[in-house]
Amino acid sequence: MLLEAVSPSAVAFHAPHFGAVPAVAGAVAGDGSARSLEQLLKDWPLQRRCVHAKQYVFRAGQPRQALYLVHAGFFKTALVSDDGREKITGFRMRGDLLGLDALDQPVYTCDAVALDTGELWELPYAQLRERLPQFQERITAMLAGEIRRDWNWMLALGTLGADQRVAAFLLDLAARLEGLGFSASRLMLRMTRAELGNFLSLTLETVTRALSRLQARGLIAVDGREIRILEPAALQAAQRDPALCH
Repeated sequence: MLLEAVSPSAVAFHAPHFGAVPAVAGAVAGDGSARSLEQLLKDWPLQRRCVHAKQYVFRAGQPRQALYLVHAGFFKTALVSDDGREKITGFRMRGDLLGLDALDQPVYTCDAVALDTGELWELPYAQLRERLPQFQERITAMLAGEIRRDWNWMLALGTLGADQRVAAFLLDLAARLEGLGFSASRLMLRMTRAELGNFLSLTLETVTRALSRLQARGLIAVDGREIRILEPAALQAAQRDPALCH
């Protein structure tokens, strides 16, 4: 999901945070640690890897070689069941780490796939931990943020209806964009409706209907993958509206 005026290198999304708009915007998960990590590593001779849409960064079960810091582009992470069904666990953008969930494992535990052209910084974890004491502090903070996001998402799946989940998704994305210095009112979704539904545990049809209902209420404007948030405060209220538990 990207701003129309921003290149595909700008941003991505994690599980939502719930609360008032100021609380959401002020709790953009991991952004502070992510920015400080990128600043910390900008002068290090790291290997930089260019990837293209639909290209795998790694697959579950492959030997873990490094962490990857997203410098540009938009990615999804997913688990795949034994019978081949995919469950999307997150959408990642600049400042996010790929492979963090496998930090204590010899192999990667999920798939990571580029949704558009991007750039990754390859982080040799063991070397950086030994040579750069601040590196471990940043990684620990980002891991804690991942845990909090997982808790919030479990709460969302258990308590929010379809329209509420879609509203929460858009609000959290807008907050993250704003935290990166971009407009929070104009979004370009880089994932398909089906991928968004997979992440939200909703069907494609349900996501489409939820967007249509939010648009009918004058809260958003939908034009293909472009979403404009017209009434952010009202959209925030809609996120808590029991009448939207479709």
